[in-house]
Amino acid sequence: MKSIFAIAAVCTLGVAILGTLGVSRAAAQDPILTPIIVSEAAPIIVKAVTPKPKPAGVVKFQGYIVNANTAQVTARAKGNELSLQTFTLNPQVAAKMQKIVDNGGYQYGDKVTIYYDAATRTAVSIKGKPSRPL
Repeated sequence: MKSIFAIAAVCTLGVAILGTLGVSRAAAQDPILTPIIVSEAAPIIVKAVTPKPKPAGVVKFQGYIVNANTAQVTARAKGNELSLQTFTLNPQVAAKMQKIVDNGGYQYGDKVTIYYDAATRTAVSIKGKPSRPL
């Protein structure tokens, strides 16, 4: 009988100790007692990012080549497989395209980014790596 009382006393003492530890943790999390930071340090700017200037009216189109020659490029949109767009090439891009065609040209499915004039739908530049010729 004496051992049961000893065990009960030890358990009660343990619960009391754990209860006081729990109270101190809860008191530490109280937002009223925690210090409030009044000021923050200003951010340090290492290098300012400046966007590249784009010519007025130039739009970006990302897609996959369906057909490409020295006069025009037909491409399928990256996000919409049913959207096909055809762009005529301006003289500078046509000269670059002639060099690409001489080396094998763009093949079906090559990933490209076409920058074009929105008003005339003329390609201003074409970015993308042509695949090896078949």
